[in-house]
Amino acid sequence: MARYVLDPSDTAAVADLADRFLARTPGWDPFRHVDAIRAESERLPVGVRQFLVSSRAAEEPVIQVAGLPVDADLVPTPASWQAAEKDGAAIREELVLLLVASVLGDPFGWASQQNGRLVHDVCPSRGQETSLTSASSQTQLTLHTEDVFHTCRGDYVALLCLRNPDGVGTTVASLDDIALPEATREVLQQDRFLFYPDDSHVVLPEHGADAPLTSLEEREHERSSVLFGPRDHPYLRIDADFTSPLPGDEEAAAALRDCADLLAAGARRVVLEPGEVAFLDNYRVVHGRDLFTPRYDGTDRWLKRTSMVRDIRRTYVHTRSRSRVLG
Repeated sequence: MARYVLDPSDTAAVADLADRFLARTPGWDPFRHVDAIRAESERLPVGVRQFLVSSRAAEEPVIQVAGLPVDADLVPTPASWQAAEKDGAAIREELVLLLVASVLGDPFGWASQQNGRLVHDVCPSRGQETSLTSASSQTQLTLHTEDVFHTCRGDYVALLCLRNPDGVGTTVASLDDIALPEATREVLQQDRFLFYPDDSHVVLPEHGADAPLTSLEEREHERSSVLFGPRDHPYLRIDADFTSPLPGDEEAAAALRDCADLLAAGARRVVLEPGEVAFLDNYRVVHGRDLFTPRYDGTDRWLKRTSMVRDIRRTYVHTRSRSRVLG
């Protein structure tokens, strides 16, 4: 992990940069302003820019920046992402996230998630406590590659903490943390696995956590390997809940299970504080979240989240348009 802490003068400079941008930009529309935000990110303090660029080049699995500005009069944690979207909650914090994220990559959204928004609100929602989505709370989110099913899944997942009074942890694990047997590694490098969309991509939010779900087999999927890329330092693609071996392939099933178990045993907790962002390399680490009991009183954990690719042209080629919304 690599971590950088802004000093108070740099925190104030980032806040001023965001405030000036919002003052001269009529109407908050991240998609409309995303290119201008990328240009504006060059005005961030030089120390944090150099840190992010060098961490990107080194392929650091987890990149953290602390000391980012969060409004002292932050509104209560929204009851749902829909409420946050309707109220335009924490717009300046969204902009701060996009400014810092733009140094590492190009943010994008999903048509199937949170109305295609570029920045998501992650907060507990009534009725979603045990769902396998970020709106859950009373179930632990299994370690996973974000959007494991898609060729154009993000290179990074960014999580900016606005509020976390209970110290809810984000769990992370990588191949560097485990001793994977060579025979298992060999199986995982072969195209013997199917990757499916998670529930956040297939359940309409108004239907709630108890809505009937299509079986995995009924969902569109990709066939590929769990390990890919450089053989001496492979990348990882896995979500135990939404990855399966080819039908009848018991060897692949055992390799998948062993890999998931080893990652779970080697996981570490990252507890984000307000004003701290974690960029998770979606090729190098898997992540999850601790369970917790929400109060629904405006003080619960609240994050802003976005995904980024290292080159937005990758999504343009896939969608055959200059759209930052996949799906």
